[in-house]
Amino acid sequence: MGIDPGTANLGFGVVRIEGGHMVALDGGVIETNAGQALEHRLAHIHRSLIELLDWHQPSALAIEDIYFGKNSSSAMKVGQASGVVMLAAAQRGVECFAYTPQAIKSAVCGSGDAAKRQVQKMVGTLLGLTEVPRPDHAADALAVAICHGGTAGRREAEDAARKKSAARAQPSARVPG
Repeated sequence: MGIDPGTANLGFGVVRIEGGHMVALDGGVIETNAGQALEHRLAHIHRSLIELLDWHQPSALAIEDIYFGKNSSSAMKVGQASGVVMLAAAQRGVECFAYTPQAIKSAVCGSGDAAKRQVQKMVGTLLGLTEVPRPDHAADALAVAICHGGTAGRREAEDAARKKSAARAQPSARVPG
């Protein structure tokens, strides 16, 4: 599962690796009401993400790392949304991985300087979609998932899935009574 963090619009994208290619399973945006207090917006993101994690049961969650541009207030809100995402993942036992915007662009397009539109077009191509994924935040989240689904991310996700499966297979210890 890939995440494009934000407090107004948080993009999510779910891909599955099938042999040598990836398939898009789901993608969309968790929207919050700008008129609500930030803590209520974050709570809405948390509840929605928990539902998505329970539904899809991903083996890993990849999130776009915070980019500190000129707007520190915006970066702070993205950081808060990222924290809520990581908390939800931890509560469901899903390991998190973070990638810089440049690493994501490079994984999807071969260049860390690729334009946003180029990344979105390549996401559609790599996932075999007939058109560019919409909305933009969902396309960005699918790009994060593709980045993680690459060779290193794929190995980490497969290892995490094996560990999770092995943990479920072990019987729980009971105290004789």
